[in-house]
Amino acid sequence: MRAKREYRNRGDVDVAVLDALVDRADDGMTVLELRAAVDADIDTLESALADLKADSLITVDQTDERVVIMPADRVVPDADETVEADQSLFDSVRDRLGL
Repeated sequence: MRAKREYRNRGDVDVAVLDALVDRADDGMTVLELRAAVDADIDTLESALADLKADSLITVDQTDERVVIMPADRVVPDADETVEADQSLFDSVRDRLGL
């Protein structure tokens, strides 16, 4: 799943982090899990997380054992938005034409 369209006008790493977090919106991800999911070095990832946190697009939950990063609710698309984003251009044109 991908983050909502209005949050996709950020840097590549920011968008990759948001997409990875949206995929695991219910459970969240640790920094290590994000590092494995996003193709960026740790410094770049840390900078992206700081920017996303400053813009209130992610939340950080800390328990005794681990730190879990979650996407903000406003970043996670609704079910109908997900269906639209997953359609190909051909599918969208076909639906518009009623074919």
